[in-house]
Amino acid sequence: MITILIVEDNSSIRENVVEMLELEGYNVYAALDGFMGLQIATDIIPDLILCDVMMPELNGHELFDKLKKNPSTNNIPFVFMTSSVENKEIELALSKGADGYIKKPFDDKEFFDTIEQCLGLQKKTLSS
Repeated sequence: MITILIVEDNSSIRENVVEMLELEGYNVYAALDGFMGLQIATDIIPDLILCDVMMPELNGHELFDKLKKNPSTNNIPFVFMTSSVENKEIELALSKGADGYIKKPFDDKEFFDTIEQCLGLQKKTLSS
């Protein structure tokens, strides 16, 4: 079963995303902030991480940087989720090596297309 970690400080968004993913058959872990996300990611090594950008203390970019420096987590596909529509924000995330960027609010098709694309990229990496 594919495991996805969602890191989101907004409880209603987090709960909604968890429910959507579980209904599609994914095994889902949820973190309330970047520190919790870091701990869960290193403990379970999920197949994909969906992460909010703006969070107190350890934000999405800081979490991304820490995960990429750790050999056990640096290959986990990582998708930023944010309400920011600034092109420079998107460019920064993708230039750092993020696998995707989802703008909130998002529609279900865009959301699941991004997830499937990222999981497909990971499958190619594992099989090559």
